[in-house]
Amino acid sequence: MTKYTYIKAASIAALLTASACKTPQPDTGTTTETVSTEQAIWQSQAYSIYPDRVVQGDHVAQALSPTEITSSYQSPANEFQSPEILFKFSINSKDNEMPPGMDHQFVCLAEEGGSCETPIIKFGQQLKATEPAPAKAFLPPNTPLTVRVDMREVLDAFAKQGFYTAYNGSKVYKDDFKGVYIAGNSSPLSWDFDNLASREGMELEDPDGDGIYEVTLNMNAHREEKLTASHWKLSLPIDKYPQYKSDYVLTDALYNMTLEEVVKNIEEDGTFRTGKEWAGVWTRDISYSLILGLAAIEPEIARKSLMRKVKNKRIIQDTGTGGAYPVSTDRIVWATAAWEIYTVTGDQNWLRESYEIIRNSMEDDLLNAFDQKTNLMRGESSFLDWRDQTYPKWMQPADIYTSQNLGTNAVHYQANVLLSQMAMLLNDKQASDRYRYVADSIKQGINQQLWQEDKGYYGQYLYGRNYLSLSPRAEALGEALTVLFGIADADRAKRVVASTPVYDFGVPSIFPQIPNIPPYHNNGTWPFVQAYWTLAAAKAGNETATVESLNAIYRPAALFLTNKENFVASNGDYAGTQVNSDRQLWSVAGYLGMTYKLLFGMDFQADQLVFKPFVPESYKGNRSLTNFRYRNAVLDIQMEGFGNSIRSITMDGQPLESATIPASLTGRHTVKIVLGNALSEKGTQNKVGHHVTPVAPTATFANGRYSWQAVEGAVNYTVLKNGKPLQQTTETGIAVQPEGYAEYQVIATDAAGFGSFTSEPVAVYPAALEQVYEAEASATPAKQPYKGFTGKGFVEVSKKVNTTITFKVNAPQVGLYAIDFRYANGNGPINTDNKAAIRTLRKGKEMAGTIVLPQRGIGEWSDWGYTNKVWVQLEKGSNQLTLTFEPQNENMNGEINQAMVDHMRMIRVQ
Repeated sequence: MTKYTYIKAASIAALLTASACKTPQPDTGTTTETVSTEQAIWQSQAYSIYPDRVVQGDHVAQALSPTEITSSYQSPANEFQSPEILFKFSINSKDNEMPPGMDHQFVCLAEEGGSCETPIIKFGQQLKATEPAPAKAFLPPNTPLTVRVDMREVLDAFAKQGFYTAYNGSKVYKDDFKGVYIAGNSSPLSWDFDNLASREGMELEDPDGDGIYEVTLNMNAHREEKLTASHWKLSLPIDKYPQYKSDYVLTDALYNMTLEEVVKNIEEDGTFRTGKEWAGVWTRDISYSLILGLAAIEPEIARKSLMRKVKNKRIIQDTGTGGAYPVSTDRIVWATAAWEIYTVTGDQNWLRESYEIIRNSMEDDLLNAFDQKTNLMRGESSFLDWRDQTYPKWMQPADIYTSQNLGTNAVHYQANVLLSQMAMLLNDKQASDRYRYVADSIKQGINQQLWQEDKGYYGQYLYGRNYLSLSPRAEALGEALTVLFGIADADRAKRVVASTPVYDFGVPSIFPQIPNIPPYHNNGTWPFVQAYWTLAAAKAGNETATVESLNAIYRPAALFLTNKENFVASNGDYAGTQVNSDRQLWSVAGYLGMTYKLLFGMDFQADQLVFKPFVPESYKGNRSLTNFRYRNAVLDIQMEGFGNSIRSITMDGQPLESATIPASLTGRHTVKIVLGNALSEKGTQNKVGHHVTPVAPTATFANGRYSWQAVEGAVNYTVLKNGKPLQQTTETGIAVQPEGYAEYQVIATDAAGFGSFTSEPVAVYPAALEQVYEAEASATPAKQPYKGFTGKGFVEVSKKVNTTITFKVNAPQVGLYAIDFRYANGNGPINTDNKAAIRTLRKGKEMAGTIVLPQRGIGEWSDWGYTNKVWVQLEKGSNQLTLTFEPQNENMNGEINQAMVDHMRMIRVQ
């Protein structure tokens, strides 16, 4: 039988005299049975983990020593790609050819070395496959596919009208026409419409000017990113970091590989880069990374990196949907990272400096993003910041701003908890009480608005327009944070861990998956999220979930020989995701967190370090962590046994009360922990198969009937009125009479009981309830030559022009009115940058709410849309509404905060 024995620097004599079944363990002074490498630590149908290797099918990752690993893994991504290709054309990188769920279908049955060509497809007219792809037919690698589209109808509309009207009523103006692109489901195609213009080879050309555009694509191409290293051997010094040793050479080697990736991720300027492919510091990436463990081993680099994401003594929200803040508001996770730095260093200057930054940011967020009706913060999903990957296609950036997400609210809750603690440490009781109150309000909002009693976990977000409904999808990071931050009470935390859907290769970022969206956040598993999930499972005392989640971190790190950014949730492969990187910073931190925060259970607090270890029984034995620096002390920690209870703990041979290291400790000390060899409970998991929901229906209202197209795979439909279920039907429409204001949506449900996203809200109301006030009647009209406005013109708003516009309105009766603005913002693309315009809406002197005017496309100033809606209680008769630029309305750009305002719309809703 092959045996693996790990010893630090044992002499030859010691090796010769060791018994066949006993191995001296350095640093621990104990004797245990040798770990057999022939017996699996853990096995599933997907893969197995042994003390020295990971086995997945024919692929093996073998730890040859604590400083060397080999892997035979090769991605199968090219081998089994379907010949059925779904695609759409796009004008100006927008999803504007056909309704969602209606795609061109083409089966490419080329021989090896052959090619395929579609017929000429008229733009907007669906190409359907004449017959399905044969069983077991695959698309050969590197198959050329020529696609041609007839754009003459669009070009004729440009010539005759100056614009083309898309299927959804949006207008594309001749002057704004940038090009024709292709999106689709098979590599190199992508459904990421927002980024088509920047993806090489996705633009169709018309070289002879006949109106027929074409492109030839190399389908199922072999690419370097589908290859990974086959050998790793330590080549950089890592001895300054804590040294980890255990009975398991695999985990020792992966720990050392991870430390080397920490070194590689340190830039010359003393900050952390985000990953091999990602230079620079990103707010959420660095923050989640520091919390997991990087702050503990590199506190100064951590501090410098965090400060790189500060401007005007406020946290920077990374570029994102519609121009970032406040469409995205998860920058506040910076607060938890800042607290982590304080707890590992005790630096009082940092406490004061970071407190001011967090407080300034939070005060802006409370004005710009807090919804007093729900007690939740607005803004898109934390980390899930690629809108098409986790939101329905109909949602514009203004709609995403309106949404209220689980993970984002979890980090807002924790930030307020920590602000309260910081304020107390700085002797500001009034501020401490204020932020504790805000935290309690958000916690109440999460538990009242997002909890799903029937599922046992939280929904992902509230979404809609005037009326919000809950998306029931599980969101792994948010679920984990509710447990770790104490938002879920102990009983609810156990249910969350036991009930949240888990795949064979780990916890998917969301479940179920969204149709026609390639793996990334959708159908993606992220090691850093897996790390938070592991810590949440351990906190809930669920050993079954903890050990499987831990192994779901070890598996990809070993097979891929790096801490990848993400991988496909359904098959465990790193190839096939939309974007990926080696040594992704938060994946690196996730592995470290499993050592420091799970196995050794390090809980850094304001004035102490507390040990709360969790070692699964399958990883029982000896382990040590030496040269661990905690403030002014250096700890050499030895541990034996397994479980989540401590039988005994000593420091320098003396009992250590409450398993606590005081922050005042100095010098070098030896800590010895003996675990109780018991676990509070085994626990269960909700292991599920891969599932994709139906496509969201496309619905309309006409002639007293609310109707929608039939959705493939749907067995029934649920109609919502004002965000609440109205009726279920197998038909594709219901009769509706416009009595007052109402918004209708419909959900398609499949045979397994999973529902689609809701359809885009359709507002049904008598015309008399709506009033429109042209902006040019209240301010000087703009001179720019943009098209598509209503009335006689439009008005520019910026930090210097029309900082205040006052609308005098006449309310026909007392009631609640939904106020929004038709606007254009061509300062950036719909999916990134930092130039979302922000304004405050006031009724008289009273603040009514925040109006967000996100970017809608680079230079697309004739693309008009509506802002978010603010409900205002108006008195009958004359009222004054003011759109104003105020200090809290600064965006992340700081200079350009500009939009064009066409008109204000006022609809009585109650």
